[in-house]
Amino acid sequence: MTPFRTLRGIAVPVDGANIDTDQIIPARFLLRRRTPDYGRYLFHDLRFDTAEQGRGFVLDRPDYRGAVILVADANFGCGSAREQAPWAIQAFGIGAIVASGFGDIFYANCLKNGLLPAVVEPDVAARARALLADHPGSAMTVDLDRRTIVLPDETSVSFAVDEAHRRRLLDGKDELSLTLADAAAIDAYEAKRRVELDWT
Repeated sequence: MTPFRTLRGIAVPVDGANIDTDQIIPARFLLRRRTPDYGRYLFHDLRFDTAEQGRGFVLDRPDYRGAVILVADANFGCGSAREQAPWAIQAFGIGAIVASGFGDIFYANCLKNGLLPAVVEPDVAARARALLADHPGSAMTVDLDRRTIVLPDETSVSFAVDEAHRRRLLDGKDELSLTLADAAAIDAYEAKRRVELDWT
């Protein structure tokens, strides 16, 4: 997992509370392979009609192209537990999501995949989306070291993230890599138990 420290770039506003994981990536795409272009499934049915023609969704508007930060509303990522939702967001190029709240499982899946879900007060998220809508193409900065976000108007606000998760993101360590760091101790313990229990 790539360490996360500071991310600065174009931010895109996505309005609407309770955007669920089926809107983020519809169920019919869940069995598709996780390829570099997996981001094409992100918000698919909001972005495209049945003939695969664009609907003018905010992610596809020219001023927001290349966005690396997504600013959402309350309870973003609610619904099912599909890990493909953060995969699609990351594959699209997004490295951080700013919102006033997240679905619990989606939040955990983001952290496990190196995608930062930054929790801010509802008025902060609303103000950020309004600024981005009024000034498309504006940049924001998410600083995990300082737990701060610089909004398009250059004001700085704090965000919440659990310290253990923060440390793992800063170090670029997922749960598997943390376990493997103790591989020698695990092997020694298993060897000792084999002797003690006379395992064959």
